Amino acid sequence: MGLNVWLLLSAIVVITAIVSVRLAHRTGLPSLLIYLGLGLLLGEAGFAHIHFENAALSQQLGLVALAVILAEGGLTTNWQSVRRAVPSALVLATVGVAVSIVVFALAVYNVLDMSWRMSLLLGAVLASTDAAAVFSVLRRLPLPPRLAGVLEAESGFNDAPTVIVVTMLSLPSEPIPSVWEILVNAAYELAAGAALGLAIGPLAAYLLRRVALPASGLYPIAVMAVAFLTYTGAVQLHASGFLAVYLATLIIGNSRLPHRAATRGFAEGSAWLAQIGLFVMLGMLASPAELPQTIVPGLLAGVVLVLLARPISVAVSALIVRLARIDRISWREQIFLSWAGLRGAVPIVLATIPWADGMIGAKGVFNEVFIIVVVFTLLQGPTLSLLAKVLGISAEGEARDIDVEAAPLEELKADLLQVRIPVGSLMHGVEIFELRLPTNAAVTMVVREGRSFVPTPTTQLEAGDQLLVVTTAAQREEVERRLRAVSRKGKLAGWYGERGTT
Repeated sequence: MGLNVWLLLSAIVVITAIVSVRLAHRTGLPSLLIYLGLGLLLGEAGFAHIHFENAALSQQLGLVALAVILAEGGLTTNWQSVRRAVPSALVLATVGVAVSIVVFALAVYNVLDMSWRMSLLLGAVLASTDAAAVFSVLRRLPLPPRLAGVLEAESGFNDAPTVIVVTMLSLPSEPIPSVWEILVNAAYELAAGAALGLAIGPLAAYLLRRVALPASGLYPIAVMAVAFLTYTGAVQLHASGFLAVYLATLIIGNSRLPHRAATRGFAEGSAWLAQIGLFVMLGMLASPAELPQTIVPGLLAGVVLVLLARPISVAVSALIVRLARIDRISWREQIFLSWAGLRGAVPIVLATIPWADGMIGAKGVFNEVFIIVVVFTLLQGPTLSLLAKVLGISAEGEARDIDVEAAPLEELKADLLQVRIPVGSLMHGVEIFELRLPTNAAVTMVVREGRSFVPTPTTQLEAGDQLLVVTTAAQREEVERRLRAVSRKGKLAGWYGERGTT
């Protein structure tokens, strides 16, 4: 096929994938399943009959796509929302991953009669939750901020240790790497990756604030370039590129950046394109003729993962968190955390590592992982909202946070905040003067039902309003905290002790 035909086919696939997002949003189903289906339709058994079986290329492209998805996750994660959840998420992403691998390997070694190496490898491949799947599903659910923060941060952190373990177990060396070797290697890669991300993130944020670029469109490109610089730099140093890029972009995304809204929009678009390309490619890589023979072992392995390995890993992590007095995760939250450990592209991409390394039986592992991801994502994704309600942890009746973005006013050393008041916010009914904003801040305009007007001190705000708030750069954080506090508790937020800090 010529270049124009490939471009036409790619455009059709992307447009179809975008349209399918609407269907996925209505059903609560991660859109990854539709993208995988598109890949199968394009593959050797589909209408396009494209024969694609390059595991090494899939691995390389898949890891880069995951880096883009993690970068978007870091840029769009609100640090104030996840800050309290980070310690618990780190325990889940380290101790929880280790427990999940061991429990899963012990079970499938006996149930599926697999070798120890293959049992551990399959456990490691499946131990990581998927950031794309978690972000796409959970950000639509009305969950308590702390619980949502644990799941989001865990999905951002746990890719790094699983990649390390899978890579070591995929090496064609005998015997299996010792626990000590894995721990030492993992400690170095995680520490080096974290150090690099924590160094590049603040430096990049500082430079982006100081360098006046001639066009606003250059800022999003610069941020994504920094993300790639961080990832590839870490990989060259044999450090964890995933952890480095997630931490760096988390810092950048929560800094006072010029044109932050445009940057986040560009990152979200890049992540969507990466997801579409990644899942379609993985769907093309799968061989439908080989999948039926792996359905039974795949389903058994999935049951072990979802009903045994994941719950035990969550329970052990919750116990450690409680004993260390970091947090207290209730049994209801543990059940939800266990069921919400969604798998997606990450396990399938990780399954290409041993396949690309020529490991015997690796193609069967890939097929089993493919079956597990499709079947259990289909079961778990749409049922999360119902489970949250049954467990009584849904935050549907709570006031929701407002969405705040900033555009810089360099000459005035001020920020223009765009504030959206969602349905359910207790800012509804509050008058402008009752916001009690700092002296150097003011609501300059209200947009209501497509009509804009300049408010008076007694203008009563309504759900759906958009406010333009001008504030000095020095007081921006204080203004945002006050607005969030009023959104959550109303005009008496200070009386109730709400400071808008978490």
